[in-house]
Amino acid sequence: MLNTVLTGSATEKLPLLIVHGLFGSARNWGVIAKRMSDTRQVITVDMRNHGDSHWRPTHSYTDMAADLAEVIETHGGRADVVGHSMGGKASMMLALTRPELVNRLIVADIAPVAYAHDNTSLITAMRQVDLETVEKRSDADRQLAQHVEDPGVRAFLLQSLDVKERRWRLNFDVLEAEMPKIVGWPEDVPGQFDPVTLFLSGANSDYVRPEYRPAVRALFPHARFAKISGAGHWLHAEKPREFEASMQAFFA
Repeated sequence: MLNTVLTGSATEKLPLLIVHGLFGSARNWGVIAKRMSDTRQVITVDMRNHGDSHWRPTHSYTDMAADLAEVIETHGGRADVVGHSMGGKASMMLALTRPELVNRLIVADIAPVAYAHDNTSLITAMRQVDLETVEKRSDADRQLAQHVEDPGVRAFLLQSLDVKERRWRLNFDVLEAEMPKIVGWPEDVPGQFDPVTLFLSGANSDYVRPEYRPAVRALFPHARFAKISGAGHWLHAEKPREFEASMQAFFA
């Protein structure tokens, strides 16, 4: 099963499962999980080939949805779910294939479509860090800066670096090989998810464009759309309070 982090205690409310995006981990969501755990238990996970979870030879959305189903079945059999980016696609696949496990769903800054961008360049950049010379995180940051200009992106990537063990907690080989599946979306996904689903995006992001709405509504007929002002793709990190307020309002 996926590595899971439980925050707060189980209550009469359904647990909340939070699913991170590509190159992320459960630890990225620690602050939001703590704030959301005052009335329910919050489950954050390391997805396969990330963090402290198992490394597997495949990284399809069918695989990831099955992993998440196992987590929910272990923790009561039903949950509210929030997924960001890759985690949003995995959460959508979970809701479409195992709808009995998902109560309410928030999809953060992603749509059920294939995207043209490719994140292989970030894997290449991380591979080029000479881990033998890294004594502290700032050493790795200086090396990574030669290939990744944005300090925010570098800080995010470096959360997956185990400085003490001098290793990345990411299965680069599989993530690189499976990148077309990660940025893509399977054809002929079965079924629909009827409950109201919130597609929450950053106002400065172009991941959820108006022309994607027919594809969204074909699978999620009761989809609602909202934006967080001043936020981009990493809306939960850029505007955590607003993201938290949106979650609280929707699940209430």
